[in-house]
Amino acid sequence: MPGPGERIVVFGDVIDDILVRPHGPIRADTDTPAAIRQRPGGSAANVAAWLGSLGAPVDFVGIVGAGDVSSHAAALEAQGVRAHLLADPELPTGTIIVLIDENNTRTMLTERGANVRLTPDCVDDALLAGAGGVHFTGYSVFSCGGAADEEGFRRLLERAHASGAVVSVDPSSAGFLADFGVERFLTTIRGADILLPNLDEGMVLTGLEEPTSVAARLSEWFPVVALTLGAAGTIVAVAGTEPVCLPVEAALRTDSTGAGDAFSAGFLAAWLSDSGAATPLQRAVTAARAGGAAAANAIELVGGRPD
Repeated sequence: MPGPGERIVVFGDVIDDILVRPHGPIRADTDTPAAIRQRPGGSAANVAAWLGSLGAPVDFVGIVGAGDVSSHAAALEAQGVRAHLLADPELPTGTIIVLIDENNTRTMLTERGANVRLTPDCVDDALLAGAGGVHFTGYSVFSCGGAADEEGFRRLLERAHASGAVVSVDPSSAGFLADFGVERFLTTIRGADILLPNLDEGMVLTGLEEPTSVAARLSEWFPVVALTLGAAGTIVAVAGTEPVCLPVEAALRTDSTGAGDAFSAGFLAAWLSDSGAATPLQRAVTAARAGGAAAANAIELVGGRPD
């Protein structure tokens, strides 16, 4: 189990997920029977919840609508997360409607809500002191209001490194990444130690398509890369070494919502608890296997967080 020196600070989005699985084709201008569930979500908050469920000490910083602080804090604390939630007096909590078709393909309709008010400066130095890792997602970067916020992310990386923490980033969304701008994104997160993209995000970042080439190119920019390929597994790439392909664990796929967040949590918890590994590549392979196990668990559940 991770110890106190392996505490992770997660910063980012909190969302109300509304999961919709129609019982057949959606019919226009009339009713379509469906299974509809509401769950707490948000990529960063999901990572924190999975970390807590894995026994990692974790602090989460986020923002919700003023009336939702207690409920979202309670949901996180139930998973062992120390929640530091800000209350926005004007904007509602962010919401995503997730449409899941018969092939378990997801279509997501997103309202960022109060998340657009969260800035990197909301993570104070006292919270960073003694942390082993700091994690944030592309969703928070995409909510940037301009150059000042981008500079805030660069300051967060500097402050985290000054406190002795490694910084990990999940790019989050290929579509939003393209909208935001690849060069702008890479400049904003320059200096991050660990990048945790899926293949679509890696392709957008590099302009390449072949997965091993994508991972290798990313490892020229980031010391450690774990490129997730869904059912095809994971490619681990560490700067200066050949990428390693790892198979995925077999699992019954119920809902892939949050699988990438679970992977990030498993990876980070294992990475921080395996500082004695002989090489960075061995450490990354062990971490990726732990991430894969967490993701396999996640896709057997409905929603983005552990039960």
